[in-house]
Amino acid sequence: MTVNWDAIVKTYDVRGLVDVDLTADVVEALGAGFADEVANDAKALIVGHDMRDSSPVFAQAFARGATARGLNVISIGLCSTDESYFASGSLNLPAAMFTASHNPATYNGIKFSRAGARGISLDTGLGAIRDRAKTYLAEGITALENVGTITHQDVLSGYAAKLRELVDLTGIRPLRVVVDAANGMGGLTVPAVLGTAAGLAKLPLEIIEMYFELDGSFPNHEANPLEPKNLVDLQKAVVAHGADLGLAFDGDADRCFVIDELGQPVTPSAVAAMVARREIARARALGDESDITVLYNLITSRIVAQVIKDDGATGERTKVGHSLIKDRMADTNAIFGGEHSAHYYFRDFWGADNGMLAAMHVLAEFGHQDLPLSEFAKQYNPYHLSGEINSTVSDVPSAKARIVEAFAGRCVFDEFDGITVRSNDFVVGDHDSSDWWWFNVRASNTEPLLRLNAEARLETTMAAIRDEVLALIRA
Repeated sequence: MTVNWDAIVKTYDVRGLVDVDLTADVVEALGAGFADEVANDAKALIVGHDMRDSSPVFAQAFARGATARGLNVISIGLCSTDESYFASGSLNLPAAMFTASHNPATYNGIKFSRAGARGISLDTGLGAIRDRAKTYLAEGITALENVGTITHQDVLSGYAAKLRELVDLTGIRPLRVVVDAANGMGGLTVPAVLGTAAGLAKLPLEIIEMYFELDGSFPNHEANPLEPKNLVDLQKAVVAHGADLGLAFDGDADRCFVIDELGQPVTPSAVAAMVARREIARARALGDESDITVLYNLITSRIVAQVIKDDGATGERTKVGHSLIKDRMADTNAIFGGEHSAHYYFRDFWGADNGMLAAMHVLAEFGHQDLPLSEFAKQYNPYHLSGEINSTVSDVPSAKARIVEAFAGRCVFDEFDGITVRSNDFVVGDHDSSDWWWFNVRASNTEPLLRLNAEARLETTMAAIRDEVLALIRA
């Protein structure tokens, strides 16, 4: 078969259409290529998968390829992506997780980790895995004399216990929480972590379950909480049940979105600021008197940098991207990293991202006070964000040039990741004394798209900047 390897092997993972881009043969070749990539560091690797119909078949094919090349495979079966990171970190082994995250049912993919849940990107091994797999698919996989074995291990109870160890929820006030698992892996992990399914003690939480049945066809709505339409059922349920808050997980349950008691979203930036505050306090309580670093990507709200600064830690702005932030977590020994896309990274979770852990921090912080979430969250959401707005653009350089020309002399530019433009009075730490604004325009790595994010102290200013930039992009 003809495989467009450059299309399915993305910057941070593998993703493609089942039986079109991804077949059992392609996946088996990737298993062999991954085994070769990590063979010098480990003699075994972990394979887990989500609830998509193709995932168990692909996991088995991948294991065949890896064992043919001499590595033992530990199959952890159905799991969330952050559960696979737990396995990789706690066992100190490489891992492959079969999921297409929030993509529709016709897709599948693979997220790779080195031992200790360290990320792999195109530049740090994924390109080499691709090239080996290409050869193996064309020429066949040469089995070594000593092939590997396949064993099975359940890690769910250990994963749940680890998260309970990191965030203590036993002392919070009783909370009623509606959880929309979107028929994804949250249906497995939420009862284990927030309930008693893993044999842990009952927490002061009443969990109202929505779409907990594992079903990779996603019969109720797509497992993508970034799309507002996929939050509607949860928003209605929170209000109908008189709940204190709602939680929405994506398909592989590594991202979590929060809804307040009025049915309104709490922005991922507000969650990042809230968790940053808790992690800074936790580090100090554990005796970390050194310079505490927290990462945030450049499209998070200004409030994130302010909270980090106000709480006496050092904030570092990063580019957008999963493996990039994982690498910086390791390089800087940062205690926490937050992205506006609702990925949250924790030093005490091997630097990996964990949506469930972020949700637990929100429950803990909110549950130790008496205000409703809509009021409590205001301190973490004082400004006005546009949200990410995508525009199809045939000539990206020309669109960027129009933006630079229009804003020249009016502001400060940087090209750290795309183009970020800030008003001249934008100063982190000067909270409310000026009519500041900023926006960022970034090109998609895979599509002819420009992505716009804007924020301002005043809503009218944000709207004006947003509309001016969109007109330049779409001219």
